[in-house]
Amino acid sequence: MTKKEKVAFIRRKLEELYPVTPIPLHHHDPYTLLIAVLLSAQCTDERVNKITPDLFALADNPRDMALQDVETIRDIIRPCGLSPRKSQAIHALSSILVQEYNGEVPASFDALESLPGVGHKTASVVMSQAFGVPAFPVDTHIHRLAQRWGLSTGKNVGQTEKDLKKLFPESIWNKLHLQIIFFGREYCPARGHDPSKCPICSVVAIKTKAT
Repeated sequence: MTKKEKVAFIRRKLEELYPVTPIPLHHHDPYTLLIAVLLSAQCTDERVNKITPDLFALADNPRDMALQDVETIRDIIRPCGLSPRKSQAIHALSSILVQEYNGEVPASFDALESLPGVGHKTASVVMSQAFGVPAFPVDTHIHRLAQRWGLSTGKNVGQTEKDLKKLFPESIWNKLHLQIIFFGREYCPARGHDPSKCPICSVVAIKTKAT
């Protein structure tokens, strides 16, 4: 199976399994999505979704969040882990949004990545899911599957992102990254994975021919 054949098969299978891709993190606007994605670092989406209702009841916009004490924010988000760092980032970025962006989340990679606690992956999720800008957020799970499927030999998520962007058309990036995440959770976990029973690994886990 050539790499082009792999790519075509993976696209068809993911579309068959996940024709609809709801955003896993509960939110109602770009700001609440930004905060939810920030909280999801080294934390499950399920846990984040249990925490954010209380956090957003306290403050669901930059102006209200900037008025809160960091300690109050930290107490609420503690179950998500890394609460000292995340609470500082949430408070600081909220203040910056108020002071520099009139309380709005900027639709710019550079602006987002300049905010405290916001890296490229977080910015990519916000740009793709909040603003519809083509992006391919790659986390450790997508990185793992890209390796398993022979789509990338990248040593880090940055290189894997570049490789995947070359293989798949820009028009499907925003949906595809969610499809891969859903597939990984359901069929292709990090531990206890049986490739022979996986709908994709069982087909593409063959040495790729030159294209």
